[in-house]
Amino acid sequence: MQSYRKELTFKTKTREEFINITPQVEAALRESGIKEGLCLVNAMHITASVFINDNESGLHNDFARWLEQYVPWDPPKYQHNQTGEDNGSAHIRRQLFGREVVVAITNGALDFGPWEQIFYGEHDGKRSKRVLIKLIGSK
Repeated sequence: MQSYRKELTFKTKTREEFINITPQVEAALRESGIKEGLCLVNAMHITASVFINDNESGLHNDFARWLEQYVPWDPPKYQHNQTGEDNGSAHIRRQLFGREVVVAITNGALDFGPWEQIFYGEHDGKRSKRVLIKLIGSK
């Protein structure tokens, strides 16, 4: 059993952003040399997410619109913001999209279903945040 670890760093220009990180995860898989196993990708911050979905801009716009409708950016609305923070909605948005994904590795490739891609979801951006890629398996 082998393991490989790599971190990605993001600093978005906007508070909310969805970034396709599939190419970076595939590059880490190639660097690792692992052919069979599992790939874990997780956000290392409590206001960011990692999820799998379609790489379609209309869908990502729908995500943003849905989030603003149901978890609006409205600092007075959230008790968390009484601690001096203003990002209560970002914490809830992260819970909705999730912390991590696990993808099988088969024959040296991520074993996706049709249209599946891995995304980093930033919900409280404009500062550096990290994503962990951990690959475990055999070469």
